[in-house]
Amino acid sequence: MSGWVKKRFWAQAEVCATEGGFTVTLDGRAVKTPGKAALVVPNAAVAQLIAAEFQAQDKVLDPETMPVTRAANSAIDKVQVATSEVTELITAYGDSDLVCYRAEAPEGLVAREAQAWDPLVDWAAHRYGLRPVVRTGIVHTPQPPALLASLRADVERLSVFELTAFHDLVSMTGSLIIGLAVLDRFAPPEALWDASRIDEDWQAEQWGSDEIAEALTQARRQSFLDAARLYFTLQA
Repeated sequence: MSGWVKKRFWAQAEVCATEGGFTVTLDGRAVKTPGKAALVVPNAAVAQLIAAEFQAQDKVLDPETMPVTRAANSAIDKVQVATSEVTELITAYGDSDLVCYRAEAPEGLVAREAQAWDPLVDWAAHRYGLRPVVRTGIVHTPQPPALLASLRADVERLSVFELTAFHDLVSMTGSLIIGLAVLDRFAPPEALWDASRIDEDWQAEQWGSDEIAEALTQARRQSFLDAARLYFTLQA
């Protein structure tokens, strides 16, 4: 199979061991990425998820319903050849992390941010031995270089597939700390997603939300949860 096909042509998607890991075959034909590389993933559990996504397709394929397959394609075709760039992009969030920039008012929002984000700051301080700098307002305040170096070291330890999942954890929340907290199982992914939405939820409560914005939020939430599921499956 070369790239995305529009129509389903196979009866059975199966997992097969192959050189370097596991792949998925469609009626015996090995799946390839859109870039025509062999789709090889690190463990059988991830391959099973991909096979299930293919098996669940109807007459016409819908890539939006195949998040693990899309992530594997991205890991192989994109992240693998640009690991340093992706690492740099992700770690840059650490110097302007969402949980470190607090509202000055109103009092209710200030309290809600503190309740959700102070435990994450405490977790980071305990894990890395340096407390992230927390400030009010939006003016940039640099984080300690030693803290940023420690955060980066954790990102650099990730495999290509883990880094692919981690990219979505961070980019969907705007927080390197939240992303790392997911990896550390500090709290369930659903709770950490909710923590990333404090400001947006507050605004929606005050002014209401529209259907388009809500649909986009739900899509981003699902991408975040899919990324967490992929990361944890990679650890299986």
